[in-house]
Amino acid sequence: MNLPKSEEQLMQYLWEMEKAFMKDLIEKYPEPKPASTTIATLLKRLLDKKAIGFKKYGSVREYFPLISKEAYFSNQMNGVIKNFFNDSVSQFASFFTSKENLTDEQLKELQDIVQQQINARKK
Repeated sequence: MNLPKSEEQLMQYLWEMEKAFMKDLIEKYPEPKPASTTIATLLKRLLDKKAIGFKKYGSVREYFPLISKEAYFSNQMNGVIKNFFNDSVSQFASFFTSKENLTDEQLKELQDIVQQQINARKK
């Protein structure tokens, strides 16, 4: 699932709050706050995409994410790796580590993370 920036921003707020009414979502936005009609449109689009659900209390809806932030992020990263790095994680890692001006400490942290994953798979 690929979301435009406006929908992704709304999802970020929902992931952070876990569940929210429209007024709560509007309050999360910085000034100038979007119109309630704008938020209603974004919510409708996200509902149509089955990214969110809602529970109704009378005429008011409480929205919640149906897709986790981790699942969405993983999907986005897989798309980047597939589309920009020929579906090669090693090409992505090479690009990331050489172009980001990482410190020796940051590279060591990455090395430790990879080693932990290798050790976990051996168990």
